Amino acid sequence: MNLKPRVLYIEDDVDSRRLVSRVLTTSGYEVFLAADGLEGVTVAKDSRPQLVLMDINLPSLDGRVVTTRLRGLPGLEIIPIVALTANTSPGSRELALAAGCTGFLTKPIDVDLLPEQVESFLNGQKHTLHPQIFTQSLARHAQDVVVQLETKVRELEKINERLYRLDRLKSDFITLASHELRTPLTLVSGYSQLLEMQLSQMQDEEINEQTVQKSLDSARKLNRGIERLARVVDEVIGVSRIATNRLDLFFAPVQLNEVILQIVDELAPIMLDRQLQINLDGLGGSVVVPGDADHIRTAVTNIIENAIKYTPDGGMITLAAENKGEAVIVKVQDTGIGIPQADQPFIFDQFYVVGSIDNHSSSKYGFMGGGLGVGLAITRGIIEAHNGRIWVESEKRDLEALPGSTFHLLFPTV
Repeated sequence: MNLKPRVLYIEDDVDSRRLVSRVLTTSGYEVFLAADGLEGVTVAKDSRPQLVLMDINLPSLDGRVVTTRLRGLPGLEIIPIVALTANTSPGSRELALAAGCTGFLTKPIDVDLLPEQVESFLNGQKHTLHPQIFTQSLARHAQDVVVQLETKVRELEKINERLYRLDRLKSDFITLASHELRTPLTLVSGYSQLLEMQLSQMQDEEINEQTVQKSLDSARKLNRGIERLARVVDEVIGVSRIATNRLDLFFAPVQLNEVILQIVDELAPIMLDRQLQINLDGLGGSVVVPGDADHIRTAVTNIIENAIKYTPDGGMITLAAENKGEAVIVKVQDTGIGIPQADQPFIFDQFYVVGSIDNHSSSKYGFMGGGLGVGLAITRGIIEAHNGRIWVESEKRDLEALPGSTFHLLFPTV
């Protein structure tokens, strides 16, 4: 079986890539293309070309640096790497050969001659330099590489400084905005509760009962909306405190099993409405860990609420606690839609949401309900502040097969 020789062409110009690909493909070669040096290294690792055509004037990393890198890859140490460039300035040929190129061809490309040139390099043709010129060019190439590295480091430092400032501005904005929201929210909440109380009292008086009932229903809906908004504000403030290491913890012995059972009792009406079954495993005894009870309660609640949100009606959620001696592991397992493997490393990041936000419903506890994407970030921050860790196991995301997810929350016992 005659296998086509594999040629990789690294070139940032689209038209040049298209032309060379067409010419060499017509001549019986299998052509792989890359638009820059980094992509070229990746493609070279995957395709294992028998020859590389290399533009010298590439963005990010120039062709000489990429050539040196390719020479360090297993299986590419001795393959022909041919510079194909419009750079004909004095010394450019010598630098390319010193960097590891086998040959040096100039543009514009001779489409009639190119297939023969490629074949000759595949058959062993090499361009050489006088040893003294090679040594001088190699030293200059090494200096150029150092200069490029220094330039990149300085660019990265500037970018990192800019990102740090942006992150700080974001954190400051979140903190300020949350506190600014909390002040009027407290006022509105107080008056709405007062309104609900007054309307409840009016039910006993000689006033149109139907009118009072409608007003009372409206007041209760207003209160529920305010409670949800207040929780959003609290979540944003919580995640900003974690991000700035300002989470205040008050350690004391915490009965984990009692905390979990209390959470289950509070969420029971929601689970009943959603027809979700709850299975408790290993929560009958005493499971004690040192920690801040309120924060631990928040962390575990977030995970159970997450399981409720992504488990369809009629599903099951299993809660278990296992004492490992020096640590206790709380497991929250659901029969929900699961989490894609690609998303699992990022789900504990701030504001990260799996899938499109367009798919989220507005109900907090409804199936695939909405959210800010901070609950898991807050949970991780709380657990890590207790010197513990959290991780998830899920095969995949599938709305039909429902592979489910299992969250593990590890709390040290000492």
